[in-house]
Amino acid sequence: MTQDMPGASGAAHKRPQSVLFACSLNAVRSPIAEALARQLFGRDIYIASAGVRAGELDGFAIAAMDELGIDISKHKPHTFEDLEDSSFDLIVSLSPEAHHRALEFTRTMAVDVVYWPTIDPTAMQGPRETMLDAYRQVRDGLQTRIKTLLDWRPMGPF
Repeated sequence: MTQDMPGASGAAHKRPQSVLFACSLNAVRSPIAEALARQLFGRDIYIASAGVRAGELDGFAIAAMDELGIDISKHKPHTFEDLEDSSFDLIVSLSPEAHHRALEFTRTMAVDVVYWPTIDPTAMQGPRETMLDAYRQVRDGLQTRIKTLLDWRPMGPF
C-alpha cells in the first residue's frame, strides 16, 4: 500500500499496533512524527523512527516541538539497520529516499508502507522566524495526518 489508509469510517481500517516513521536522516521529519504519535497514543501503539542515514538532530525541530511541550532533545538519530525490532504493522515514509528504503526493507514482510511526501524544512532559507515557520508547518501537517491515519479521538467531553 502506498497511499493513506482510510479512516475509522472505512470498514477495512484497523489501527496498527506498531508504526515506524522514516525519513532521510532521522533528524527532523521522522523524529517529529514519532514524538507526535507518542504524545497522542502513549503506549497504545509502539512507535519508532529511523533514517536511511543517521544525521544530527536539528535545533529548529527541537524548538518547534518544544512549542507543544514535547521534548525531543534526547533523540538520537539512527538508521533502519539500528532498529531493535523490525516487525512493524505500518511504515510511514516521509521522503522519496526513505520510501525506497522502506519498500526494500519490507520486501519479504507483510507490512503496509505508505508514502507521505513531506517537505524538508532544512531547505528553507531566511531569518530564524521564517525557518521556524517551515518547521511548524511540517509539524502541524504531520500531526493532522497522524491523527487521521491512526483514528485519534480526544478523551473526555470535548
